[in-house]
Amino acid sequence: MSYGIEEHFATNVYYDRTFDCDAAKILPGEYYFTCKDMMIVTVLGSCVSACIRDRVTGIGGMNHFMLPDGGGEADSPVSASMRYGTYAMEVLINDLLKAGARRENLEAKVFGGGNVLRGFVAINVGERNAQFVRDYLRAENIRMVAEDLNDIYPRKVYFFPRTGKVLVKKLRQLNNNTLVNREQDYASRLQTTPVVGDIELFG
Repeated sequence: MSYGIEEHFATNVYYDRTFDCDAAKILPGEYYFTCKDMMIVTVLGSCVSACIRDRVTGIGGMNHFMLPDGGGEADSPVSASMRYGTYAMEVLINDLLKAGARRENLEAKVFGGGNVLRGFVAINVGERNAQFVRDYLRAENIRMVAEDLNDIYPRKVYFFPRTGKVLVKKLRQLNNNTLVNREQDYASRLQTTPVVGDIELFG
C-alpha cells in the first residue's frame, strides 16, 4: 500500500559527547525507535513530538510531525489533516509493538506546539497539533504521563527511552532561522502532498 506522505525513519545517528551515549536526531516528518540505551533528540517549533515507550521493557521512540492545514474540516468527520496525524502516530506505535512493546504498557510524554511560525497564527497550527496529540492518546488509551505543549518558544527535547527520562530546553533565542525555515518547508510540502491510504494498527 502506498502513502502520499511517508514518515521517514531517522538515519542521523551519532555519538553525543555531552551525554556520553549514542543518539538519533529526528527532523520534521521523521521518527525513531530503539531497544538500546540511547537518546533521541529533536527541536520543535509548532510541530509536536510524542515520546512513547513500554514502561516495562524500555523499548521506546519519538516522532516529529505537524498537521497540515486540512481546510474543509467541518464537512468531513476525519479530515485529511487528522488522518495524517493519526498516520504519524500509528507508524511509531506499530514499530514499537513489532519490536516487542506491549500496548498495555505504553506511556507517552508529548512536547511542542509552540506558536513560533509567524504566518501560521491564523490557523493556530501549534495549538491544533497539541490538541490532536492529546485527543489521539486519550482515544487510544495510552497514558500520557507528561506534557509541555503550546507557549511561544521552540524547544529542544532529549528523550531517553530506556529510563523514560526527558529533558526539555526552551530556546528563548534562536541563533538562526534554520528551525523556522525547516518547519515552513515541511508545512508547504504537506500542503501539496495528498494523504492516501489507511494504516492498520498492528497488535
